[in-house]
This record gives sequence, structure tokens and C-alpha cells, in this order.
Amino acid sequence: MTELPPGWARCTLQDFSEVRLGRQRSPKNHNGSNMRPYLRAANVGWQGLILDDVKFMNFTDAEVETYRLQRGDIILGEASGSAGEVGKPAIWNDEIDDCCFQNTLIRVRTRDANPRFLMHYLRYEALRGAFAQDSRGVGIHHLGAARLARWQIDLPPLAEQQRIVAALEDHLSRLDFVESSLRNVIIRLSTLRNKITDMATTGGKSKASRVVAKIRGAGIDDGPLPLLPVGWRWSRLGDIAHVVGGVTKDSKKQNDPEYISVPYLRVANVQRGRLNLTDVSTIRVAPKKAEQLLLKYGDVLLNEGGDRDKLGRGWVWEDQIPGCIHQNHVFRARVDQSVLHPKLLAWHANGFGKRWCELNGKQSVNLASISLSKIKLLPVVIPPPEIQQDLVSHIEARLSMADAALETAEVGLLRVATLRRAVLRRAVSGKLVEQDPSDEPATTLLDRIRSTRPAKTPRQQARKPSAAPKRESQAVQETLL
Repeated sequence: MTELPPGWARCTLQDFSEVRLGRQRSPKNHNGSNMRPYLRAANVGWQGLILDDVKFMNFTDAEVETYRLQRGDIILGEASGSAGEVGKPAIWNDEIDDCCFQNTLIRVRTRDANPRFLMHYLRYEALRGAFAQDSRGVGIHHLGAARLARWQIDLPPLAEQQRIVAALEDHLSRLDFVESSLRNVIIRLSTLRNKITDMATTGGKSKASRVVAKIRGAGIDDGPLPLLPVGWRWSRLGDIAHVVGGVTKDSKKQNDPEYISVPYLRVANVQRGRLNLTDVSTIRVAPKKAEQLLLKYGDVLLNEGGDRDKLGRGWVWEDQIPGCIHQNHVFRARVDQSVLHPKLLAWHANGFGKRWCELNGKQSVNLASISLSKIKLLPVVIPPPEIQQDLVSHIEARLSMADAALETAEVGLLRVATLRRAVLRRAVSGKLVEQDPSDEPATTLLDRIRSTRPAKTPRQQARKPSAAPKRESQAVQETLL
């Protein structure tokens, strides 16, 4: 155990703060005469509160008094499907009148410590993965109000807390500026990449036309089609490529002795402009099916399903894995390379094709998809054959420069994250500012808090009737002092 700086005290969060889980959301509270705004886990981000989508539910007057947020309250994510998101904190500054909070959040309220110091302390715990390591649950990771209340805190003197906050937030504001600048650079570089491929694959014309008489297709919406240079033309994907769906996994036949095991690509393997082959699964299929779906050099892979903005994304297969096939949620377009270079098709599909698939895809409750018959009608630009290789070289050279700048910016973001954790670590370990012997020690503060708290009355052990209905878990949540 590390030695504490002079004047600091090791204690638990509940020694000087109130820790409470939010109000449970239930159908009976969806409507009522006392609707109030409330925060949920989605409203807490790493950069602070996200208040562009605040929900409402009914609270009684007594519940409002219990769950209303006050200036200086710290709210943390109680649960998440991602362990690294558990315990993510933000501070409340009365952004919304009479706002309450849901039980996906935990509120920490302190009147005896600097709230901003405590928020930064808890943020450091979240960033270093301490909350993730201590969370419980399968699928959904829970921190728990009781567990958080017992969380160990190294508490500086109150005067030092204020000095730490001033110095720390000066450092963090500089890092935030650098991070924001790098994120803007990344956004601009991503936009630039799209412009490079769009202009090169459509000839760089700025005007658009909705006239599509020169290409066949019914029951679809092509949207505005860019005008093309002289010698360029529009076609449909199905007219220049053999497009097929992949294999559907049949668990009943996986033990068929005549089947063979082959690697196959899933939606997760087919990204926009690249293939992610770090985790390629295998599947057992009939030998004939494996032969039919065998990927060949130059095949363009396009996703059939997923989120709506993921439809049609893909890239070119270059024989990275021998004997590989593809699943039914990934289309294979075997383009006639005497008509069109595969990379020109892939870049076009990732740009113009993304927008086209969003217009023509089908949306279910959770997933979007586009049918084989429709993807065959994707409008495709055909440049003159004699200039296609020069176009590919032109695009690759410029994308290489953009990617190098993008990589530099992303490395910069990692460096910022490392520096942020380092400065937070120095702050919570007493190394960011000097200790002042004249400061009131934290132990004195804690003794004063204990002396002013009312004595707890011993609980009576009452025998409950066996048939008593179970209370909702939220009803037995207590304020932890």
C-alpha cells in the first residue's frame, strides 16, 4: 500500500459523501401528471454530459425530493454492456431545471469535499479500468451503489483539493483543445478521402441529373446521378459483374461426414475500404458449395445487412486466405475486369453506393438489409478502359498521403489519452501540487463529519410473512452515508 502525502487520509467514499442509485423506470411511470426530465446512462459521456436527448417520466413529489439533481452532484454510469464504460462520471451544474436521474446512474453528493476534485478522482478510476475490474454481471456489467459507496479514496485536505482542481483543469483544458483539434483533423481527412474516391470514380463533375433513361432498373430510387465526362457511362452492377449471395449456416448439417471445413468471411470481416482478417471463422459445407463460393482474386465483397449506413460497404479480395468463401450476409461481385477495375467498383460502392443502399435498403426492427436483386441494380460508373489503371494509381497515391496524415492524428489522440491519465494520476496521488503544512488535515475533516452525523438506530429484526410480495429492487435502495 502506497504511503499517503502529508495531510491526506485514506477513507471510503461513503465516509464523506451520499451515494444513491437512481429511480427505476417502469411502464406505470411513462405518463402522469408530474412528468419530469431525467438523466440515464446515455446522457453521460467521457467529455461530459450529453443533453440533446433527455427523456421524461412521472415522479411523485416525494420522489422528486429524493432523486432531483443538485449543482455539484456527480453522476456515474452504473451499468454497461462494455465494462470499460462502467463508472464513467460527469458533474451536474443545474443545466436543466428539476432534473432527476434513473437507476442506470449512481449519484454521488458531497458537501464536505470539493465536487470537482471528487469527479476527477472518479474519472481517473474509470479511465484506469478500476471500475471495470470490480464490476459484476454477465453481458451487462454493474458497478452497484453499495460497492461504489465502499470505494477507497485517498482524500487530500480541502484547501489542497481546491489547488489540485485549479492546476488539473488548466492541464486538462490544454489537452482537451489538442484532442478537439485532432478530432477535427480526422473528420476532415475522412471527408477528403471520400472526395478523392468520389471525384475519381465519377470523373469530378459537380452537376447532377436525375435522368436515368440510359440505364435499366425499376422499383428503385437512384437519387441524383452525377453527370459524367465524355466517354464515361453508367451501367448496372448486374450487367458488368456476376453477383451472388453466400452460404447460410445450417447447424443441423455441421456434422455431415461428407462436408468439409473451410474459412468464410462474415460481415465483421468486410469493412469499408478494407478487410479485417484478424478473426476469420470456419464453416462446414458441401464440397460443391465450397467450390461455387470460392473467392478469387479481384472479387469485390459487399455487405448485405447490418446497420443502415453499413449496407454495401466492402473491399477487394486478394487471395489472402486459401480456400475462403463468404456467408449469406456478404455479396460477392465478380466483375468483368475488361470492363471495370475491381478497385474502382469498390471505391464507388463505398461512396455513391453507400448513399444508394441507404435509399433502397429495407429496415427491420434491429437490422437493415438490401436484397440480391436490388444490389444488382446499383448504378456503376464505367470510365474508358484505357484510363482506368491511371485512375487507380492516382487514387492510391492520394489515399496513401491522407492515410499517413490520418495515422499521425490517431497516434496523437492516443498520446493525449495517455497524458490525460498521467496528469490525473499525479493529481490523485498528491504529486501535481505541493502540500501546505498549514492546511487542515483530511483526518480532521473526517472526524468533524463523523461527529455531526446522527447516530444510527439499530434495526429491528422483523419476521416477514412468507407470502409477502417481493418489493422491486429499487424500493429497497437506501441512501448510503
